[in-house]
Amino acid sequence: MAALSLFLDVPLMREADRLLDAYQEDPSPDKVYLDHWDCQTETGKVWVCPTVRQILLQIANDPTLDHEYLPVLGFPEFTRAATELALGRESRAVIENRAGGVHTVGGTGAVRIGAEFLQRWYNRSSPSPIAVYIALPQWDSLRCIFQDAGFTEIRPYHYWDTVRLAVAIDDFLEVLESAPDCSIVLLHAPEETGLTPKQWEEVARVMRRKRLFPFFDVPAQGLASGDLDRDAWALRHFVAQGFELFCAQSFSKTFGLYNERVGNLIVVVRDKETLLGIRSQLQKLVMGMWYTPANLGARVIATVLNNPALLSKWKQSLQTLAERIMLIREKLKEKLRILGTPGCWEHLTAQSGTRSFTGLLPSQVAFLERHKHIYLLGNGQVSVCSINSHNLDYVAQGINEAVSGRAGRAQGLSWAEME
Repeated sequence: MAALSLFLDVPLMREADRLLDAYQEDPSPDKVYLDHWDCQTETGKVWVCPTVRQILLQIANDPTLDHEYLPVLGFPEFTRAATELALGRESRAVIENRAGGVHTVGGTGAVRIGAEFLQRWYNRSSPSPIAVYIALPQWDSLRCIFQDAGFTEIRPYHYWDTVRLAVAIDDFLEVLESAPDCSIVLLHAPEETGLTPKQWEEVARVMRRKRLFPFFDVPAQGLASGDLDRDAWALRHFVAQGFELFCAQSFSKTFGLYNERVGNLIVVVRDKETLLGIRSQLQKLVMGMWYTPANLGARVIATVLNNPALLSKWKQSLQTLAERIMLIREKLKEKLRILGTPGCWEHLTAQSGTRSFTGLLPSQVAFLERHKHIYLLGNGQVSVCSINSHNLDYVAQGINEAVSGRAGRAQGLSWAEME
C-alpha cells in the first residue's frame, strides 16, 4: 500500500472535470451545462451529420469490407483527403509532395505524436530547453501533453483581452517578440481566435523573424464562418509563406463522429525527402502508442471527402450548423439587451466558432453555478452549441442577475489575472 500512497500527491482534477461532475450530481430540474465539447442540436441532443448516417449504412452492407488492420500511418485515402481539405488542393506544398498526414487517434493523438517528435528531434543543437507557448484557454488540455512528452519550458500566452473583450493582438505579438528563438507556438483554432487576415500576416512575420515553429490545432474547420476555405486561411497563409509546421486536425465536431476519435497530423516541410524521414520517425512513435488507428471513422470521412456529391451535402450541413451557432450568438445578445443587462455584449457576435468568451468574472460564474444551476468555466468561456431555444431565456436571465446583482458588483480578479 505504500506505493499507492504516492497518489495522494496527484493534483486535483481539471476544472472541466469538476464542472461536469458537479452538473451531473445537481438534482435541480433547471440545471444547464454550458461546456459541451460536442455540437448540440436544438433539442439538446448530440449533433450527428446526416451524411454520416448515410455512409454508415452503406458500409454496414458492403460485403467487400473486412476488419483487417490499417497501416501504421493510417488510412491513406483519409490522410490525403484530410490534408488537402486543410491546405487546399492547389497548395504548392501538396503539389510538390512535401506535405502529408498521419492518421491519429483524434486531434489529441495528433498533438501528442507531434509533441513527442518535436521533443526528440526539433532543434537538437539548442543548449537550452525549447520553450512551448500555449494559449491560456487551452492551457489545461494541452500543457499536460507537452509535459508528458518531456518539455519543461511551457509558457502561457493571451490572445483575448478580458478588459476590452476583444482580441489582444498587441499582447500576443509582444509574447512572440519576447519568445526565445526557435520556440514552439501552439496556434489553437485559428478560425475562432478572431484575428483578421492582416493580423495573422503580422503574426507570421514575427514568427518568421524569430524562427518560431507553428503548431496549428484545428478542431472545427468550417464551423466558424460556414466556409471551409475561409476558416483555413491562417494555416494556408503560413504554408504559402514557406513555414515548416505541424497541424493537428480533428473531425469529431465537423462530422459528429465523437467516439470514433479520428484525427490527422499534417506535416509540412521544405522538401519531399525530409517529409519521408519525418514520417518514418512518426511511424515509430505511433507503433509505441496505438500501433494502428481505427478504421471506421476514417473510412466514413474519406468516403465523403472523395465523393463530390457527398462532399457537397456535408458542406451544406456544416454551413447550416455554423449559421445556427451564429444565430444563437445573436439571440443571446438580443435577450441581454432587452433585459437591460449592464455592459456591452457586442463581443458575443464579434467572436465566431463553437466557443465564446462571455466576459463574466469568476464571482459571476460562481453565482450562476450556486444560485442558478448554470455551469460554465471560471474564465467565462462557454460552448455556444450548449444554448438552444429551450434554455436561452433561462441562461440570459441568469447572466442578467449575475451581472446586475451582488455578484456583478463584487470586486475580483479576471480569469486572466488569476493564472
